[in-house]
Amino acid sequence: MMLAVLYGFTLTLFAYLIAKPLNKKLPQVPVIVIGMFFIIGLLFVFGIPYESYMTQVNPLFNHLLGYVTVALAIPLAAMRYDDLPLKAIVGILVFASISAVALPMGLAYLLHMSDASIMAFATRAVTTPIAINIATLLHAPLSLVILIVILSGVIGAAFSPFILRHINDERASGLALGLAAHAIGTAQAWQRGSVAGRYAAFGMAVNAVFTAIWLPTFILYLQKMCLSNH
Repeated sequence: MMLAVLYGFTLTLFAYLIAKPLNKKLPQVPVIVIGMFFIIGLLFVFGIPYESYMTQVNPLFNHLLGYVTVALAIPLAAMRYDDLPLKAIVGILVFASISAVALPMGLAYLLHMSDASIMAFATRAVTTPIAINIATLLHAPLSLVILIVILSGVIGAAFSPFILRHINDERASGLALGLAAHAIGTAQAWQRGSVAGRYAAFGMAVNAVFTAIWLPTFILYLQKMCLSNH
């Protein structure tokens, strides 16, 4: 078992080491997107089923992802908060959190998806470790939750150079990337500059904490009210 985990980890690390220099030549494409394509190619070449690969590396990377998310808070210590427009930031965070939950859930409902799938779309707003914890509380399918969160981050980071091309304020672009594309967006923000990276980490961290508090509380309260009415 340990050998299988090591094999899967080595494969992932090899794909990342190849993707990193390519990302410097293609900065508009996030390194994780390039790495994902290399992983798919390596799995195909070596004839490894995707389910087998995920079984090997998923527990390890889910564990490490928690530490990585906490580590993203380190740059927050270097931020200057004296000139932070607190009222505007709070307003943006509240709006971003609620809309990022309501819009995907509403779309999933209109498409007549199952209740579990609708709950999975509720976690789109936050980074993977937080999303997994929320999904566990809401009894949403974890595999779908992880897919939604990763796709949100990848799509947000991939389109960010075009959407933010006229935004010259690093604080605004960083905050937008952190809120819309979580960890992948934060990594993309660091490529734009240190100020953008810090604001992205700030936005991602605060949004994750805020969403992790209000979303399960609100959903579980609604479920309890529905049960009591029946």
